[in-house]
Formats: sequence, structure tokens, C-alpha cells
Amino acid sequence: MNKKIEIMDTTLRDGEQMKGVSYFPQEKLTIAKILLEDVKVDRIEIASAKVSKGEEQSVAEIIDWAKKSSCVEKIEILGFVDKTESVDWIYNFGGKVMNILSKGSMNHLTNQLRKTKEQHAQDIKETVAYANKKGITCNIYLEDWSQGMINSRDYVYYLLNSLRGEPIKRFMLPDTLGILYSSQVYEFIKEILARYPNLHFDFHAHNDYGLATANTLRAVEAGIKGVHCTVNGMGERTGNAPLEEVVVGLHDFLKIKTGIKEKHLFHLSKTVEAFSGHRIAFNKPICGSNVFTQTAGIHADGDKKGNLYVTSLFPERFDRKRQYSLGKLSGKSNLEYNLEEIDIELTKAQKKRVLE
Repeated sequence: MNKKIEIMDTTLRDGEQMKGVSYFPQEKLTIAKILLEDVKVDRIEIASAKVSKGEEQSVAEIIDWAKKSSCVEKIEILGFVDKTESVDWIYNFGGKVMNILSKGSMNHLTNQLRKTKEQHAQDIKETVAYANKKGITCNIYLEDWSQGMINSRDYVYYLLNSLRGEPIKRFMLPDTLGILYSSQVYEFIKEILARYPNLHFDFHAHNDYGLATANTLRAVEAGIKGVHCTVNGMGERTGNAPLEEVVVGLHDFLKIKTGIKEKHLFHLSKTVEAFSGHRIAFNKPICGSNVFTQTAGIHADGDKKGNLYVTSLFPERFDRKRQYSLGKLSGKSNLEYNLEEIDIELTKAQKKRVLE
């Protein structure tokens, strides 16, 4: 594989649905700038329409900055199938892209909206038409798409057939409850793409079974054109696919081009950690505090003799540094690495005494 994949980061919208997280407007602006200017994701989703006064201030500040930076088309806002209200809310703040939240399963449609599939399709068309009139580009989420494919596949295809001719740029397929196994992701997306080869599809994973990264990579293998992530896997319940893990997986395993600047991922991760108040696990891949630290003496010795325990995950890729900690399992190589770091020399006898 050598194709280009779009990366959409939804830390500021879906990620903020994590319990206890509520960013100040200036924090959201800072994260948005790092995502687009430094890390260089393709798009960011920054808010939900019609939420709160605080959200209005955040949206206004981010869109004002984006206009000055000529990247307002990369700013997306979640809207609803309400014909005019979400569109007007987004339009009034100068937004240019709305991600419409539609229902991707009969279960959600009948029990939450209490509408027929015909009514829902018509409501979506009217919302899209009004957005188009206002100069707003539409993407559309098929919420609960994964369960729709399992339990009401005919409905999923009815909705796609009804909307395929509408001015919708991207159809976004969420595994809303994180229920899919990787083989199901591949199978379902292959089937969708075979039916609709001319439509652009994104995949949006959740991590309830710890498979969000794997499922996202599998979606790319199946042919998906865009994927959604959040920094540190932030999000409701168990969170979303972590941006840093997905990007590195795309680069290393699938040899996919993304345009993402890896060296800024760690700084972004720590910024989100600080603003959100949710600490990163010490063993979190890519950005955890321990992931480039060797403790066992045999590992330090092997690295010293020929990088025997080194992989393509060089810490320098992420502006980080490899470390060798001292503990009861440490050996001479651990000690020597640390002595070199602080520019101290010991005799063999002194080293032996330290290790004893």
C-alpha cells in the first residue's frame, strides 16, 4: 500500500465527551493550532452545534483563527438532522463544514427518532439542501452503522441509496459502541465499497474491546479513504482510536502516506493530557513515560552490543530519548548508560559495589 489516507481528528468534539473533560476556549484553540499547524492532520472536528455559550466562544475563536490562516475548510462541526437550526448555528459562526449526525441502524431510528426510514431520508435531504444553499459542505455520520450492518443491513443500504446523489462529500461509518472485530470491519467495508465505489467513506472506531487501532488499520486495508482519531484515545467510555497509534501503524505496517509530522505527536499528547486533566498511562504506546525505557540488564546489554532490542520505533521519531533505568533487575550496561548521561566515571570495583 502506498496511498494517501485522510486523518480527521475529533479530540475537540468526540474526545471532549470523556467524563470530566471540558476545555476552556483558549485550550481548544491551542490544541486546534497544534493539530493543524504542527502535526498537520487533514481535518479537525471542533464542536457540536447548539451546545452551550462556552462552545460558541470556542467555535468563534477557532474559526476566526482558521480564516486568518486560510484553513477554515479543515474545520468541521457536528450538526443534526434538523433542517435549518444546525446549519444556521454553524453559518452564523462562519463555519464551512457540517458533519450531519444521522441514524445508521433501524434500532436507533425507530427507538430514538421514532421515524420511518423514508421520513429520515427526506429530513436529511432537506438539511443538506439548506446547508448547500448557505455554502456549507456536508459530510454525514451513519451513527450506529456497525450494528446497522449486523441487524438491519437493508436499512443501511436504503439510506445510502437514498443519499448517494445528494451533495454529500463524505459518508462516515462509526462503530459507535466499539463492538466490531477486525475481520468484521474488513468484511463490512469491503462490501460497502463494492456497492458504492464512487463515494468517499471514512471509518470512525471506538475502543470498547481495545481494538480501535487494529480496526482502523483493518478499515484502511479494506480500502477506506479516511479515518477518525483522538489524541491519547480520548472519548466517551473507553475512548476512540488514538491518533498517535493509528498514525504510526499506518506508517510502519501499511506504508501509508499521511502527511503527519510524527515529531510533534508527543508534545500534542502532553498538551492534551495537561488540558484535559487525564493522565496518560505510563505504558501507553508512543507517548507513555515508560515506552522507551529499558529496565532489564539483559536488554541494556543487548542494545550496547548491537541494538538487539531496538525496533523501528526509534524515540527520536517522536522527539524523545531512549532511557535505561536502574533497579533490581539492572546490570552493568544500565549503570554505564546512566553514568555516561551524567558524565561520571567509576572504576570496575566501584561499579561492582553499586550493583551489589
